[in-house]
Amino acid sequence: MKGLLNLLFFCIPLATTGRTIVVAPGTSVNNLRQAVILAANGDTIRVKKGTYTSLNTLVDKSLTIIGEGQPMLDARFREEVLTITAGHVKLDGFVVVNTKTGSMRDFAAIRVSNAENVTLSNNILRNNFFGIYLSNCRHIQVLSNQISGSNDIENSGNGIHLWKCKEVLIRGNHITRHRDGIYFEFAKKCLIEDNLSEKNIRYGLHFMFSDDDTYRHNTFRNNGSGVSVMYTRRIAMLNNTFIENWGSTIYGVLLKEITDARIEGNHFIRNTTGIYMENSDRITVTRNDFISNGWAMRVLASCNKNYFTRNNYTGNSFDVTTNGTLKEIYFSDNYWDKYEGYDLDKNGTGDVPYRPISMYAQIIEQNPQSVMLMRSFIVNLIDKVERAIPSITPESVKDEKPRIKPWKRS
Repeated sequence: MKGLLNLLFFCIPLATTGRTIVVAPGTSVNNLRQAVILAANGDTIRVKKGTYTSLNTLVDKSLTIIGEGQPMLDARFREEVLTITAGHVKLDGFVVVNTKTGSMRDFAAIRVSNAENVTLSNNILRNNFFGIYLSNCRHIQVLSNQISGSNDIENSGNGIHLWKCKEVLIRGNHITRHRDGIYFEFAKKCLIEDNLSEKNIRYGLHFMFSDDDTYRHNTFRNNGSGVSVMYTRRIAMLNNTFIENWGSTIYGVLLKEITDARIEGNHFIRNTTGIYMENSDRITVTRNDFISNGWAMRVLASCNKNYFTRNNYTGNSFDVTTNGTLKEIYFSDNYWDKYEGYDLDKNGTGDVPYRPISMYAQIIEQNPQSVMLMRSFIVNLIDKVERAIPSITPESVKDEKPRIKPWKRS
């Protein structure tokens, strides 16, 4: 990671010594396209406050383009707003609005294509089909932008979209009302941190075929689902908050056909399902807090060699469920608020194992309508009998060292 951060640091465009071109309404240079034509590599363009029509303005030179007083670039629903194809470009301080929408082409507010060392910072994007669209790029920084879509399911693309990119930094952005807040496809060795992705139609963050990425210290709130990771390897998910991703078939994190991932230090709060795992192997889930979820975790029988340690499970309706016989799934040193064992030697660890899969959870997994019996006397009774003498729940799934008290986080 240190190497990646160092590499990203050097992506920052260097200070230039070229000319400065000023764009302002009512002057001889009154639009951005004209300024780019006049400029040479290394120049700076300063755009004064005002509203400028921008129909896919092409930036094909290495420029620093600064908006002063948040000037507006408006495509008037006729085209994309801006396309960057040159390296060493910085775009900062603009309001970018009103791209065209369509089913045959992904119209974007800011498109960066086949470029390296580009910084997009402190921009406000509103009412666009796609927000920021990166394709075949490397060493790009997307910093502190406010990106808001239309919330229309038929006319919403992704807030930040990456296709075939490498070593991209996405930091400090707020993305809302798009299809996916952030979407990765064939994007590798990227860092996503300190973003807020909320109220998006589908996922707050979505990975497809994107290996070796890290996301940390982000908040995913009230999305269709929090994060989806599919067909991907070696993802690190660290210290994020997944909160109130709530509804039928909604998840804090959805994992499908991934391997060798780390899920550490996250908070899963009031989600329908905290983590859903399918065909996922060699996943380490440690030091997470699962609080007041419907299901803390649903681990399907197709998952293998996964480890769950030092987590806190409190206030969840169900701690763990599955749809079959789990093999090579290991629990150890977790705190379970439903644990009713004892600690005679006072070492902080329960003296009898805890079985996190309840019989009632298994019944609901097969017959969802039986949820109407929840918290009834008969359900409590059969759960206690099942934990004492397992007959339906997987006998191998147990925490041999359940914690008596919750883990305290620093």
